[in-house]
Amino acid sequence: MFKQIAVSLALCALASFATVAAGLSDKVLVNLRVEGTTKTHFEGFVWTSGHNVTTKIGGNHHCDGTNNDTFPHPGPTATTALADSNLMFDGEFFPKPKFDDFLISNIEGESNKNNRSWGILLNFQDLEVGGCQQQVRTCDKVLFAFDKFNKKHILELTGPALWVVDANKSLVLTVRDGRTGLPVQGANVNGQLSDADGKVSVTFAEKGVKGVKAEKDDSIRSNKLEFLVV
Repeated sequence: MFKQIAVSLALCALASFATVAAGLSDKVLVNLRVEGTTKTHFEGFVWTSGHNVTTKIGGNHHCDGTNNDTFPHPGPTATTALADSNLMFDGEFFPKPKFDDFLISNIEGESNKNNRSWGILLNFQDLEVGGCQQQVRTCDKVLFAFDKFNKKHILELTGPALWVVDANKSLVLTVRDGRTGLPVQGANVNGQLSDADGKVSVTFAEKGVKGVKAEKDDSIRSNKLEFLVV
């Protein structure tokens, strides 16, 4: 049986080797996810490097981690990962000494309004700097989440290291808050709710590749887990 963890680690190791072998030390492969109000706009791996970013209202500016003198040398950032995903986004640029960074205000038509705005997390932790100031490394998890600041949890869905599962056989997954690691009760996964320990049992009646996410009204929806149902 394939194992999700092994596959992910292999992909990360391969990406690291490929960048060195190809002389692309300025590029990294990151796991980018963009969660909107009612849908996931993007979830997958993106190659990115430090470079200028252009927005309609903000113009063209550097976005390589040297913004506001945060890092001494240029490199890939959270915002360049968004730019290299080819999603539509916009945001104003605030120059030094205020910010030296973009404030992302719109992604795929979802705009900041009524105290609801886009926020950025790196490996499930809130950024303390702007997206062009925060450099990223291979296999980092970059999350742009709408209305992040008004949500109680940033959901993370985990499961057994099995990629192939049997149809109609119960599979136990776990829902946690990615920032704290604590279990989350009442999250919906494939029509079932997680218990006080964050555990939820799901089954797949039909064969094929099936993807599931955890959702809860007061939370940012989770990453997706995929299984081959046989």
